[in-house]
Amino acid sequence: MTEARPIDRELAVLETELKRLEAEFNMFFAGRLARPPWETRTRVQAIVNRLDRTAITNYAERFRFSTLQSRFATFVELWDRGMRAREEGRPGPFAPPRPPDQVRAPIDRTLLVTTFSDPLHERDKLQELYSSLSEATREAGESVIPFQKFAELVTTQVSALRAKGNSEVAFRVAVKDGKVAFTARARKTESK
Repeated sequence: MTEARPIDRELAVLETELKRLEAEFNMFFAGRLARPPWETRTRVQAIVNRLDRTAITNYAERFRFSTLQSRFATFVELWDRGMRAREEGRPGPFAPPRPPDQVRAPIDRTLLVTTFSDPLHERDKLQELYSSLSEATREAGESVIPFQKFAELVTTQVSALRAKGNSEVAFRVAVKDGKVAFTARARKTESK
């Protein structure tokens, strides 16, 4: 039976200490430890520094050390961010998720519904519809189309639906899932 090489033992110790450090920091951020595990962190940092100065000739061992070293560096950055957030009194990467009643879902709402039979003769309604759509698109962070293009779109929709035998077309401006919805539907007319 061959004896493990000293570098293998050092890497095994580093891996074990890193797992212990991770567990201790998780317990600290969960509130089960009163103080951060600075001693364990200092011990792991010393092992990393010592191995970093050692000439590792075996590629597999060098790869294993590099992996452990980068994992330690990632954890250090995460823990430092968590400590900074805690000191500043704000939620950090270790804050518990907010309960569902505190999570704000986008509010779905209908802003305006209006009908047209001839948009060219109903300028006031067309202007009101455009204002409502423009305001909603600005709030959603989208770009606003020019009034002339909007008027052409409405006129085209009304003409197309009237050609199918509908006397009025209803337009609706709504916000759904944080996005603006602009729809046109033929209004059913009762025949006598």
